[in-house]
Amino acid sequence: MQIVIGNVLTAEEVGTVVAALKRARFVDGRLTAGFAARAVKNNRQAAGSDRSLETIRKLIAARLLSNEIFRLAVRPKALSALLFSRYEKSMHYGSHVDDALIDGMRTDVSFTLFLSDADAYDGGELVIESAAGEETFKLAAGSLVAYPATTLHRVAAVTRGVRLAAAGWARSFVRDAAQRELLFDLDTARRQLFARDGKSAEFDLIAKSFANLMRMWAQD
Repeated sequence: MQIVIGNVLTAEEVGTVVAALKRARFVDGRLTAGFAARAVKNNRQAAGSDRSLETIRKLIAARLLSNEIFRLAVRPKALSALLFSRYEKSMHYGSHVDDALIDGMRTDVSFTLFLSDADAYDGGELVIESAAGEETFKLAAGSLVAYPATTLHRVAAVTRGVRLAAAGWARSFVRDAAQRELLFDLDTARRQLFARDGKSAEFDLIAKSFANLMRMWAQD
């Protein structure tokens, strides 16, 4: 399941993150790519050793973990350290799949948090590939798209301006993407039913099914 979540960061928080990135040291993004991805990766990346970025990493992680839609869709058990990328004119990232393990953590869900206004650059779309075709994403600053880490994806070449984004990964309590989607739908229906009708026999049955599926599928 791919899901777009708007306003993960407020405009003020986006400004804080962008200001911090202006002071950061950016290096060749290929330094953190695997042997195959290195051949198609052409961007700049904030140096992982830059301790000045810890404040904004913590800010973004806190906003993600407090976002109800992110929690329902991802069921995060742990988050990786965020990578901050910068794409200037002609930079791109060709088709690739993310590493299965990052910093010793299994990656179940990938996400991209857009930090540049969509009209500040041309190109730079995130393209997610599937058997059904391709989906492209170019979101407002502060918005995020989350998708299974098992998918092939790429970043189209930037033709004007600068694209700033944060990329990260989550280990989910529910490893299987299809199971996460089913739980998301069921939990959404459960919450909407309760908001409309309050506690009822129908709500109790859905709540029981949801809890028991979580019990069956969750890896604690």
